[in-house]
Amino acid sequence: MEPQKSFVSWFRDSSPYIHAHRNKTFVIFFGGEAVLADDFEHHVHDFALLNSLGIRLVLVHGIRPQIDQRLAKLDVPARFHHNLRITDDVALQCVKEAAGLVRVEIEALLSMGLANSPMAGAKIKVASGNFVVAKPIGVIDGIDYCHTGEVRRIDSAAIHQQLDQDNVVLISPVGYSPSGEIFNLSAEQVAMAVSIALKAEKLVLLTEQSCCSPDNGEQIQQMTTAEADAFLLQHPDLPTSVSLPLKAAMQSCQSGIDRVHLIDRTIDGALLLELFSRDGIGMLISSTAFEELRPATLNDIGGILELIKPLEQQGKLAKRSREKIEMEIADYIVIERDGLIIGCTALHPDLQNRFGAIACLAVHADYQGSARGNRMLEHVYRKAGELKLKKLFVLSTQTMHWFIDRGFLSSSITDLPDRLKSLYNPQRNSKVLCKDIA
Repeated sequence: MEPQKSFVSWFRDSSPYIHAHRNKTFVIFFGGEAVLADDFEHHVHDFALLNSLGIRLVLVHGIRPQIDQRLAKLDVPARFHHNLRITDDVALQCVKEAAGLVRVEIEALLSMGLANSPMAGAKIKVASGNFVVAKPIGVIDGIDYCHTGEVRRIDSAAIHQQLDQDNVVLISPVGYSPSGEIFNLSAEQVAMAVSIALKAEKLVLLTEQSCCSPDNGEQIQQMTTAEADAFLLQHPDLPTSVSLPLKAAMQSCQSGIDRVHLIDRTIDGALLLELFSRDGIGMLISSTAFEELRPATLNDIGGILELIKPLEQQGKLAKRSREKIEMEIADYIVIERDGLIIGCTALHPDLQNRFGAIACLAVHADYQGSARGNRMLEHVYRKAGELKLKKLFVLSTQTMHWFIDRGFLSSSITDLPDRLKSLYNPQRNSKVLCKDIA
């Protein structure tokens, strides 16, 4: 029964995302390395699955290794400057061949719906076209980039027309000028420009590796655009497989895309794990924080009740009615993570007698052990200081040592102010803790 329970739990947890993503436009970028990989069919299967769930899908593919392979066969060295290819006449011919072949291969895989897979016979319609108007980069630092260009305009109306017909739109990193010239473009920049022009809900960049901190090697799960900018300045020697997608993500958010996901494409099912679970498996870039500590509002009452209900049943928290929380909502703070309330506490101040009572401190079971309780307690200290309170009290049945470890001292009922003494419930037999903060 355990696998069945696990599946049911996963499906229920993913259902809000299935609902939220339907009829939304996602732009997904993947490099030419992904196309060459043995597991590329798994990605195509996941693209087909997203399409079947009603997501309006635009795929932007890269072709850098395919161009390099063709140049190598001609014994012509690949030339780059500032991570941009110098596309001379020979290289342009290789660009045309690589773009055409890769596009056809992807269309073929999508069109057959992946035989011998759950999406067999899906009959996905794929549309490609001259959606990207480009212009030459020209000469920079004395270097003539020849046929290397940059995006001038995206024909968003034509792309929307195809999406409205339930087509998956496939875009190659090739652009055309009004006079018929062909330009080799950065695939990351094309994906960024397309997502901005379409006002896409998400830009997803499938990268060649996870984005990890050079300091400790740990994967970075989320950044704001300001944090990403500082990270790039602090680590100028990042590999291009990390820095280029990160720059594209940052610029996209600054241009109006709410969320950009960087996902290690070498992890099987990473796209689904990122899009259909709350914590995902990749890295999220957003203009505002994915998780924030803020004052509670009336709209948070349902989330607070859902959070504290298990703790009330375990006797760790005193039971509170919706009406009581509503009356005291101004005293509450919450930690919200992607729409879910994962932490809360309240500071009930007595301004006349200069003390405060900390109540209802709770952290969701899935997010404990990450110092979120400390964050809320530090916020309470700051708020108490602003209110010029001199002492804080806590009544606790099972978390006394957590507070003692943070400087609270054991006290007695007789030391409680009259207001708190009148609210004390002898049946709970809560321990009294206090801390001077003046």
